[in-house]
Amino acid sequence: MIKSHALVATILLFFLGCTKKDDMKYSVGQEWKYKTRQGEENSSLKILKIEEYPTGGKVIHISMKGLKMKNPHHPEGIADKISHVPITEDALDKSVISIKHDSRKTPDSTELDGYYYWKKEFDKGNAGVFSIPVSEIVSLMEESIVSGDFTE
Repeated sequence: MIKSHALVATILLFFLGCTKKDDMKYSVGQEWKYKTRQGEENSSLKILKIEEYPTGGKVIHISMKGLKMKNPHHPEGIADKISHVPITEDALDKSVISIKHDSRKTPDSTELDGYYYWKKEFDKGNAGVFSIPVSEIVSLMEESIVSGDFTE
């Protein structure tokens, strides 16, 4: 009887372990195609860091390239990248379309500069996490830059 319970427990743990793989959809270094704004169809996002917070759940830190954001502070008037955005897993799930590249290469320290600044402010209670689609984040950041409320 004890052997059969042990066998059932082992089988359940195996299957529960298999279903947890869905939790690992994202990995550091992956590059994803996402639902972009019009005219930015070649834009992609990269996973920089993944963290789990007890009160807020999983936070995925991304960067984006291939953008066409208005930026009066940029010499050409257009910014083509955002170096750091903290986003909820649910919002990212609603944004990504397909994986573009899966290098799983750890970002270098310069790629994480925006994260380190955010983390310091987040720990003080001065920064948050986006829970809206990536394309809307890009639009909000562009509006903030153009209005002078934010500098990239």
